[in-house]
Amino acid sequence: MPNGTHSMGTHPRAGLGRRGALAVALAGASAFAAQWARAQMPDPTGPQPELAKEKLVIVTRDGQHHVFNVEMAISPDQQTIGLMFRREVPADGGMLFDWGAARESDMWMRNTISSLDMLFINADGSIRHIAEHTVPRSLATIASGGPVRATLEVAAGTAERLNIRVGDKVLQRIFGNAGANAG
Repeated sequence: MPNGTHSMGTHPRAGLGRRGALAVALAGASAFAAQWARAQMPDPTGPQPELAKEKLVIVTRDGQHHVFNVEMAISPDQQTIGLMFRREVPADGGMLFDWGAARESDMWMRNTISSLDMLFINADGSIRHIAEHTVPRSLATIASGGPVRATLEVAAGTAERLNIRVGDKVLQRIFGNAGANAG
């Protein structure tokens, strides 16, 4: 072999080195852990009781203030069940998932029978990403596309109807901006 190198054979991790092999092993373990965690989630058969509500305002780039009265999903159990089995979401309602700190947010529509719009919100209250018209009961992952402080679920079509776009501002106490032009 030239330059004293050794053949690594045809092993799938050939040529990765220790760090590369460790990264591959960790990625596999992470995927397994995510699948295992989903399998361990409670299997609710109906909607959770209505959660405590708080005011939330979305300020669009044209200066319009849209006021919502949203349920606050704070605990892991509340967040796991979310809007499952809810037949509809009010036009001025929804659910705000407060992650407590900025992190990746991966959502799905398991047992959710109404299509939703999902707004992924940065720690400063700006909208990072919007997933419109999600597919009811889908197990496909809907990702935030980066770390977010919260995810807001509203009725499907809300983002389009109110002209809500990435970069618009969400005013709510968890972002520390609830008093700022809260409409």
